[in-house]
Amino acid sequence: MSEASDYVENQILNCYLNQADITAPTAIHLGLFTANPTESDEGSSGGTEVSGNGYARVDVTTKFDTASGAGGSLSSNADITGFTASGGNWGTVTGVGIFTASSGGELLFWTALDSNATVNDGDSYQISSGNLTVTVA
Repeated sequence: MSEASDYVENQILNCYLNQADITAPTAIHLGLFTANPTESDEGSSGGTEVSGNGYARVDVTTKFDTASGAGGSLSSNADITGFTASGGNWGTVTGVGIFTASSGGELLFWTALDSNATVNDGDSYQISSGNLTVTVA
């Protein structure tokens, strides 16, 4: 995952250059996109998030290791499951985003998938342990 949102970029700049405090969200949630955000629209309403047919963001608060060492990245430490279409198709999933809330909230990070995934009624979408990496460069 390579795109930090403007929200995150501003938080970092204000913290280090204006000595402003950053308050960590109490939980983080993974969402799926059928149209990815862009640099110009990446706020909480950027891109097109999957909706309806049983869709809900998945809590990933405990799914990441602590960042350390060189490289500025960390990876998921457990399978991320819980996305199952129910009652209709979701269409083609093109990207993922990490948000500060189960609905609404702020988009923190997002990225396009390496390969798009079509999710039809009854299909599940998951990301295996170690396959979601957030990098700050």
